[in-house]
Amino acid sequence: MPAAAPSPTPTSSPSSAAPQAKGPLSGKTVVIDPGHNTGNFKHTSEIDKKVDIGTNLKECDTTGTTTNAGYMEAEFTLDVSRRLRTVLEAKGLKVVLTHEADRAWGPCIDERARIGNEAAADAVVSVHADGVSSGNRGYHIILPAKVKGGAADTAKIVGPSRDLGERIGSNFARTTGSAPANYLGSGTGLVVRDDLGGLNLSTRPKVFIECGNMRDAKDAALLTSPEWRQKAAQGIADGIVGFLGG
Repeated sequence: MPAAAPSPTPTSSPSSAAPQAKGPLSGKTVVIDPGHNTGNFKHTSEIDKKVDIGTNLKECDTTGTTTNAGYMEAEFTLDVSRRLRTVLEAKGLKVVLTHEADRAWGPCIDERARIGNEAAADAVVSVHADGVSSGNRGYHIILPAKVKGGAADTAKIVGPSRDLGERIGSNFARTTGSAPANYLGSGTGLVVRDDLGGLNLSTRPKVFIECGNMRDAKDAALLTSPEWRQKAAQGIADGIVGFLGG
């Protein structure tokens, strides 16, 4: 009696899920850097130690500023960063935060840059708020200058970082209703700097956003509003998504 023919091997398991369509954001990573740390105020000796930013030495970190009522910049930056993460993850992006106030102080500025580099981030945004005299209002985006020295070489990121910064700025203005800073940037909301280790040491497209001035009463009223902080996160996210082609 002839042997029975073997059953055909199934080409797919009945329980296997259909492959998901790959969108423009698939597989991309964003690193969000909440500026400062609430614990820095209690660890001034640690954050005062100098680190190498390629072109020179600079303090590991600073305390950041506060509103006149005592709301810390580090509280603001972490809240906005968490909101930003939620929005970006809903778009399918992988999001890494440099810290979540889960450490006593820091990280230092060189470590913040390294986290973005090691994550091979497609975009990195450091979230801040300014602390200048009252009457100075508005947001500004800090872009990396072209610098080379030691471990710093920003030649490859200057162009894409400007694109990222311009997209964030226009979306931030539209979503929050805030105007570009009236005290620097000549009304463009864009400032180029060569003295920030977080930018100098980055090998990935990266910008800082100063969302407003904590020392101005009108800006402080916005920065301390949860509803406004959600708008800020949405505006930054829209800029990032646009930069990444989403």
